[in-house]
Amino acid sequence: QVQLVESGGGLVQAGDSLRLSCAVSGRTFGRLHLTWFRQAPGKEREFVAYSGWLGTTVYSDSVKGRFAISRDNAKNTLTLQMNSLKPDDAAVYYCAAGEIYYSKNPMRGMDFWGKGTLVTVSS
Repeated sequence: QVQLVESGGGLVQAGDSLRLSCAVSGRTFGRLHLTWFRQAPGKEREFVAYSGWLGTTVYSDSVKGRFAISRDNAKNTLTLQMNSLKPDDAAVYYCAAGEIYYSKNPMRGMDFWGKGTLVTVSS
């Protein structure tokens, strides 16, 4: 089992920055594929960013150039730095982990999920 706990959400204004963290425990962190997803009210959960244990990162087109995903294998922590936030970025953000990453369907390989942290962006 893997436990994931997100933190760092809050209310910000458009253009501001926010840093989300995900504390991971229960399995060898360094071998996990880690992702961030988000879900806005009335919308489906969508992929945001991926961090592979070999150092690969992938971003959705909607956040590319504004968000940065990183992992600290010594602290078992996944981070999402979000810059130039827009009202469309408002959502509950979830951290997820799995042992397999499917590039065409990232959600498929994510076996473990956190409970999410709410990000609100005012215009």
